[in-house]
Formats: sequence, C-alpha cells, structure tokens
Amino acid sequence: MYPLIKTIVSIKKANLLGLMLACALLAVVVTVGAVGSVTWITDRFITIERGRLDTLLNWVVGVLTGIGGWFMLPVLTVLISSLFQETAIQRVERVYYPDATHREVLKFWPEIWHDLKFTGWALCLNILLLPLYMFAIGFVASILLNSYLLGREFFESAAGYHLGKTNARTLGLQHRKVMFGGGFMITVMAIVPFLNLFVPILAIVWMVHVYHYIRIQEPQGIQNNETEKEKR
Repeated sequence: MYPLIKTIVSIKKANLLGLMLACALLAVVVTVGAVGSVTWITDRFITIERGRLDTLLNWVVGVLTGIGGWFMLPVLTVLISSLFQETAIQRVERVYYPDATHREVLKFWPEIWHDLKFTGWALCLNILLLPLYMFAIGFVASILLNSYLLGREFFESAAGYHLGKTNARTLGLQHRKVMFGGGFMITVMAIVPFLNLFVPILAIVWMVHVYHYIRIQEPQGIQNNETEKEKR
C-alpha cells in the first residue's frame, strides 16, 4: 500500500505548505553546510606536491565524494524532519484520523538524540559504500540500504507516536514489504533535485498514512501493541 496521492493531497488539506517551506529552507542550509565541509576537508587534507597528479587526485576525490555525498543526502532527512515531525503528524491526523488519540507528548531531547544517533550510524554505513561507486554498484547498494533505513525510521516515527519505538519496531517487522516500499519511494524522492528539499515532511506524512492503514486493517494487532506498551 503506497499512499502517494493521499500524501500529496495532504499538503493542502492538512495545511502543511508553510511547514514544508520552513523544512526546505533548513534543508538548504544543511546541504550547503555539508557540501562546504566536504570541499574544505578535501582541499585541506588531500594534497600531492606533483602538479597534475595533485589536480587529478583532487578531481577524482571531488567527483566520488560529490556522487557519494549526493546519495547520502537521504539520511539527513531524518534529522531535519525531527524538528517538524510532531506538528506534521498532528495536522495530518486531525484531518484524516480524528479518532486517533495520543496520550502523551513526545520528549524533544530524547527524540533529537535518537535521530542524531540514527543519522550518524546511517552516514557511517553510507560512507562504507563509497568504494562501491568505483565498480558501478554503489548507486544500487545506496538505494537499497537507504530504502531499508528510511523506511524503518520513518515508520517507527509515525507508529511510535502512538505505540512507542519498541512496539512500532515490532509492528514494522510484521509489515516489512510495506515499510521497505515506503522507504524506497522516500529514498528516490530524496535524490531528486528540488523535490528532496520537501522530503522530510512528505516522508513522515507518507508513513502516517501507512501506519493508520495498518491500524484500520488490523486493529487487533495494534491493540495488542498498545496493551504491551501500557503494561511497561
């Protein structure tokens, strides 16, 4: 179940345009900062005092870093979305799922810390893939890796808003195909120029609809997860 149309329509119905513009501005700042940092590090620490060889090496490193960096951008969407996540979920649920009640407010710093750890871990995994770009399989490996990572993380954010992270992870494991499929679409959108600026909001809205689709179709499973959370 891939709610592409419903996600797009939600932008207007849930009044998310202003939130998306703010998210896009932050994404530009983060992207410029990341590119600037990589460029500075490359220029600063990679030098060979042999004229053309030095220039060639810097060009090769720059191109590989640029290509790899571009496909690592999707993992930054989680960190950016964390600042807008709760507001986006509330607005979508208020319009589409008014029967869905939330009993507690998300704790800001624990959520940010969780997203920072995820981003660091995901970046490390993507960096390990960089050599594969020399063998023409880095692109495919990056798409597959980030589809899994982003699908899992955004689903757990949407479902975890109601169930908690642990139960959301359990629910996600029961619906791996849907979770991975959503992650694949998020990853593809995150590498499309301009569109990728809005992906942090689109991703969380997408997974909100996915979670509630599961909740409506399999209410007993969701209820069991909520019961387990309350017992804890």
